[in-house]
Amino acid sequence: MVKPLYAANKSSPFYVDQAFYKKCRVKQQAQPPTKSFLVPKRSGKAWTLKAGQVCRITTPQGPQVVDFNAWNQHDSQERFWASRTRQLVGAHVNIYDQLWSCLPYLRPIITVTDETIRYGIDADGAGCHDLLGTRCDPYVHQLLTGESLDVCCHSNLLRAAHDFGLQESDIHDVINIFQVTGLTTESEQYFVKPCPAQKGDYFEFFAEIDLICALSTCPHGDMSKPIWGEGAVDSVEICRPIGVEIYTLDEHLLQSWRPPAVAQYQGNHGI
Repeated sequence: MVKPLYAANKSSPFYVDQAFYKKCRVKQQAQPPTKSFLVPKRSGKAWTLKAGQVCRITTPQGPQVVDFNAWNQHDSQERFWASRTRQLVGAHVNIYDQLWSCLPYLRPIITVTDETIRYGIDADGAGCHDLLGTRCDPYVHQLLTGESLDVCCHSNLLRAAHDFGLQESDIHDVINIFQVTGLTTESEQYFVKPCPAQKGDYFEFFAEIDLICALSTCPHGDMSKPIWGEGAVDSVEICRPIGVEIYTLDEHLLQSWRPPAVAQYQGNHGI
């Protein structure tokens, strides 16, 4: 049996303190959310999150795919790095997995504390909370259909992040929360299955650093109908809003926790 390329030893930072993050789960806390809001269907929203806070992304009306970006609140050059996270933790994200930032920072910026889908890997090799793909965008859409439109996750994320002074070049590869994906056996091409989330499901994470977060409520909704090609439809009926809840943890719980340091490499790449 083949083994993962990026295998870490037990002393590496890839091994998280699961007992700590279990205590951070929202269902372990007595207090209500510090802030909550609803992101309308086919739109985007950005918000800030303090290091040590927990964010819960919910499906208040039923299945809906979410495209998610994150940046260091104080330095937007540090952002979520989907491809390296995929190599380090897997093509689909589970509880206690961490989302890593790009070079030269390379540190965990988010830790998944809880999620209710518990999909696993199905008979087709598909999993949920996807790092294989990325956001839909108007450029690819026009190539596939000849149509020009701005109802795409890339555009939704751009409009949302623009409120914090970010530009199109800041929008990056996403984690597709609540989305089931895999690669076809015959041609290793990307495929998507209908979203398995039900009303009240959630994806929850701990902020390791101060963050700007942004999400798009994907205009393809719950992915239950073809998007492109033969039989494709643009159906608003399969689109739903997404809820966001932010929780501030008890300061005593965080006494021994510190935000992770950036990568310590100082070799100057041999220059």
